[in-house]
Amino acid sequence: MAQEIKAIQRPQRTFLPEDFALSTWDKLKPYFDTLLKKELQSVQDLREWFLHRSELESVISEDLAWRYIKMTCYTDNEQYSQSYQDFIVNIQPEIAPIADQLNKKAAACPFLRDIEKKEGYDIMIRNLKKEIELFREENVPLFTEINTETQKYAQISGGMSVEIDGKELTLQQASVILMSIDRKKREEVYHKIASRRLQDKQTLDELFNKLIALRNQVAINAGFQNFRDYMFKALGRFDYTPQDCFNFHESIQSQVVPMLNELAKERKDKLKVDALRPWDKAVDPEGLEPLKAFNNGKDLTDKTIEVFNRLDPFLGQCLAIMKEMGHLDLESRKGKAPGGYNYPLSEIGVPFIFMNATSTLRDMVTIMHEGGHAIHNFLTRDLELNDFKSTPSEVAELASMSMELISMDHWDVFFTDKETLKRAKREHLEDIIETLPWVATIDKFQHWIYENANHSAAVRLENWNKISDAFSDTITDWGGLAENKSYLWQKQLHLYEVPFYYIEYGMAQLGAIAVWRNYKKDKKKGLEGYQNALKLGYMRSIPEVYAAANIRFDFSKAYIQELMDFVRAELKKLAE
Repeated sequence: MAQEIKAIQRPQRTFLPEDFALSTWDKLKPYFDTLLKKELQSVQDLREWFLHRSELESVISEDLAWRYIKMTCYTDNEQYSQSYQDFIVNIQPEIAPIADQLNKKAAACPFLRDIEKKEGYDIMIRNLKKEIELFREENVPLFTEINTETQKYAQISGGMSVEIDGKELTLQQASVILMSIDRKKREEVYHKIASRRLQDKQTLDELFNKLIALRNQVAINAGFQNFRDYMFKALGRFDYTPQDCFNFHESIQSQVVPMLNELAKERKDKLKVDALRPWDKAVDPEGLEPLKAFNNGKDLTDKTIEVFNRLDPFLGQCLAIMKEMGHLDLESRKGKAPGGYNYPLSEIGVPFIFMNATSTLRDMVTIMHEGGHAIHNFLTRDLELNDFKSTPSEVAELASMSMELISMDHWDVFFTDKETLKRAKREHLEDIIETLPWVATIDKFQHWIYENANHSAAVRLENWNKISDAFSDTITDWGGLAENKSYLWQKQLHLYEVPFYYIEYGMAQLGAIAVWRNYKKDKKKGLEGYQNALKLGYMRSIPEVYAAANIRFDFSKAYIQELMDFVRAELKKLAE
């Protein structure tokens, strides 16, 4: 399975000049005009036209990617912020109408039916027709305003810090102390983090109100009853419906939340506390010091490459290339936006990983997660069109979450002691059990928000608490912390930056457990299935991609119970 990846260079351009660099719309527009004017007199003409359009879109996408990467790496750099803003305000709005004209040109071409028979083109053309259906000229300035407002969330969050023992720490750095065995220290740090978040609650509330109103208007303009229905279309959710999401919520509530309660009760008993408080949730219940997975960014990088190498030398080489090219920014620092991501770079095909690592197990899992996304980019980089590489999130997150689990066989690279290794695996599996209900919480909350777009802030908090309670354990004591609990949703960047992009994590997490189960049965066959699915990019439907990995795209209670029973069994083995 190992493949040789030589030094990566972007492919030779066939449509744009080799030295073309995106600076202004005026310099970009002639290439769109050429595509608009091009006569399509055969299937070959149409295919070449798609290739040229793909190249143009790849160059634009990569330019935007670097602007975003630089802005999030250095939120306090005014020049980077302005560069990103320039694209959002002066370039992106110009592209939207002309992209619609290109879509209509392709849709009207008499040779479209012939090319649609080629693998992958049917999926792409389905998306193209969807874009035509959704496009409204009056939404272009609204999207510009939404993107401008969205940027504020990263700036507000990136500016949050607290002082602990005379040191200024980012909230990510401070949250590591919540794993301390000193309960008083944990409580002190918890309150400082929560208080710092609440300082901006009104600002974040007002920002969210504005985003809801803008998004709702976009949906109405496009002829939809609400933004949820609009987004299902916009995200290309051809393979499932809102009802499937509701089925997912119900299955998680019935099959996973009871496990959450079991874990919380076990934690309370082991900690020997009268009440399990929110600051008791991250500490090791046996009273052990927090796991330290690595020393610094370099150590994290080198050990991750070793893990990937052991899985398959090809996978290790992918990460080594990213390291060599400087496509990794892993450590947390002041002025850096929160969160983590793998940003595909469409033209060169070598992505960029951004993280806020400190030294924790969660950070180590994050690099496995983002590394899975990166592997996906490498496995699809040679596909014919950029559209073929743009996988739906349900598939993209399958790549990343499966890597978290199949990499566990080699976590001894990070944890050489047998008992420590068991503890790391156990903590990760418990984290999955906690994540699934949180995903259901955020998704159900989003459905409610946009089905009731004219709600007040007070009603929003009331419904947040109602939904949150349904997916939370009943053991944790939130007494005296009602305000903290009511505003927990504000820390979820997806609500602000990428609405409705969250349930995919839950769907893919279930898929990842199934991939891991296959891998445990037969490593070679399991890894082949995983890579075969990823290589398809978006040339097949979501259920077909899952089938290529020998797993199911299924949210039934019976199937989720089957997967949870497997996780329970693995946890039991780790306790032996």
